[in-house]
Amino acid sequence: MSTTTSQPESGPADAAASTQTAALDGAVAIQGRTPWEIIRGRLKRDRVTMTAFVFSVFFIALAALSPLLQAVGLIDPLSNHAELVQGLGSMPEGPFGGMSTSHWLGVEPGSGRDLLSRIVAGITTSMLVALFATVFAIIVGTILGIISGYARGRVDWWISRGLDLVLSFPSTVMLLSLSVVLVSRIAGIMGVPESDNRAKITFIALVLGFFGFPFFARVVRGQVLSLREREFVEAAKSLGARPGRIYFKELLPHLWAPILVYTTLILPANIAAEASLGFLGVSVTPPTPSLGAILNDSVGYARVDPAFFFFPGMTVFFIVLALNLLGDGLRDALDPKAGRS
Repeated sequence: MSTTTSQPESGPADAAASTQTAALDGAVAIQGRTPWEIIRGRLKRDRVTMTAFVFSVFFIALAALSPLLQAVGLIDPLSNHAELVQGLGSMPEGPFGGMSTSHWLGVEPGSGRDLLSRIVAGITTSMLVALFATVFAIIVGTILGIISGYARGRVDWWISRGLDLVLSFPSTVMLLSLSVVLVSRIAGIMGVPESDNRAKITFIALVLGFFGFPFFARVVRGQVLSLREREFVEAAKSLGARPGRIYFKELLPHLWAPILVYTTLILPANIAAEASLGFLGVSVTPPTPSLGAILNDSVGYARVDPAFFFFPGMTVFFIVLALNLLGDGLRDALDPKAGRS
């Protein structure tokens, strides 16, 4: 008669004991990390990217809070102060453009308006234009890129040739030449006067977004060309999924990394473009401030009042630099080929 010896089942206590024994033997337990944990770890170790992130959040928060600061009276970008300017050309009194405890960055020549308030309000205008243009470019570029990369054939050919056609136009020349006609049309559609800043902001945002989406559409198309051969796409097709579901339910969730990186790269480019257009005179109607309009007004005083030119110019520089560095850091952190340390 044979007897069978039953083995006790291993439980949590046995697992903990084995882990402790392994640790005593010098082995180290391996803990897996999610992709988000890897990305956060890379970003935290990148001091340049974290510094750029802090500055980017500061400028974005300043742009968002500017209307509130103006409503409560903490900034006043529109009021003239004739008593603060005098002499030939109505130059500001005092050194460095009239800097004082009441006007930290001085005042504008001629009008005496507070320069700090003008810059803060100008950040809001420039950010608003750049944000609308970026959203337009991202949405249109993502849709066309997904359709072109997945459909292939004639659809891909026609979309690609359309992108080439848009890229062949000189964007700056088109902005300058079409500003009068398109602003009038947009104002008519919106039911506002041509001098209304909403019509001009809409015009600049639409044109910047229109000339910006082909670049992103090409990036998305390249990503989709590789994704369309993956197993999850083939599985969705075998289950009878329609193209719309494959576009936005299967492919789009795998494109968030390039979308995020491209957003942080195209946003500062649009801010710089808006500043350039304001410098060329295609901007909001005075006295509403924008960074480009302030720079345009300050050029004539660059020698006699360098502070009036220096402060708005450095503001544009730091905003564009911070957002560009943030975009570069995000691109490196999201790169799957980068080191896992």
